Amino acid sequence: MIGYRRRARSAINIWPGFVDALSALLMLVIFMLLVYVVSQLYLSQTLSDRDSELARLSSRLAEISSLLGVQEERNDALEREMQRVQQQLGESLALNDELEMELEETQDQAISRQNDLEAALDQEERLAASQRALLQQLSDRIGALQQQLATITTALELQEELTADKEAELRDVSQRLNTLLAERVNQLQRYQSEFFGRLREILQDNENIRVVGDRFLLPSELLFASGSANLGTSGRRELDKLASVLLDVVEKIPDDIDWILRIDGHTDRIPIDTPAFPSNWELSTARAVSVVRYLAEQGVPEDRMAAAGFGEFFPVAEGMSEEALRRNRRIEIKLTDR
Repeated sequence: MIGYRRRARSAINIWPGFVDALSALLMLVIFMLLVYVVSQLYLSQTLSDRDSELARLSSRLAEISSLLGVQEERNDALEREMQRVQQQLGESLALNDELEMELEETQDQAISRQNDLEAALDQEERLAASQRALLQQLSDRIGALQQQLATITTALELQEELTADKEAELRDVSQRLNTLLAERVNQLQRYQSEFFGRLREILQDNENIRVVGDRFLLPSELLFASGSANLGTSGRRELDKLASVLLDVVEKIPDDIDWILRIDGHTDRIPIDTPAFPSNWELSTARAVSVVRYLAEQGVPEDRMAAAGFGEFFPVAEGMSEEALRRNRRIEIKLTDR
């Protein structure tokens, strides 16, 4: 009887089934961990690329928005689109965090179940069914995330198209502005040429009047007495000629050309210190103002003239010889744009 009981116990061995069940559970846990790692790598790389692209596009949109303030409505549309895309990206990140938490919970559950596992087939089947359901849920959520990323990609492509359109419009506007500016400059240059050409003819008998580039240089001795800012008789006659030519040319200049007649006063390097003129700054400025006031009396528009005094600091001749000092004492007249 005792030998029969021993044979019965030897015939029933539960360890192989227990080992098989444990092996199946370990393989399932390893498979889940592999799925988790692969999904994490894929999601991290994809989101990193999207973050970099979104940052680059945001920078370009900000730059274009500052240049094209007139495009406020389209910029508002782009900003709303960007907010929607960023919201979708935030939802995607939140979903990723949720998936991570669920995977961690799954790992904890698997470890707990591994510790409490018994060699019962019905319990093993329930565990396998639960894991399959969880994997299916993860697969569905990954698919949803991929769909959201596809939506983000479409939005980014739309933004790139809008950006390209704005850049083309900006280039077109810049080209038109450059063309218009060049036309205005050319027109003003034509009137400058006419103005200086006629002045050369009228003032050619006075050898003291010089032309340097686009400026007329009148010696101060021709207009003023030494140390004075009051116009003399000969100076008034020369300015009458200048005013006559200028008024004739002004009538031909279109109103949309913003021209101005600059009157610059210069002195020699010998300092002056009188009650009226404490330095050469005051003397050069007062002489330029005297010329501007006289031309205004002759009908030259006051809002088209500017007077400036440079003192002794911009000589046209070096040295302290009498000739160099005489050349530096001058009034410069220039017709230019504002």
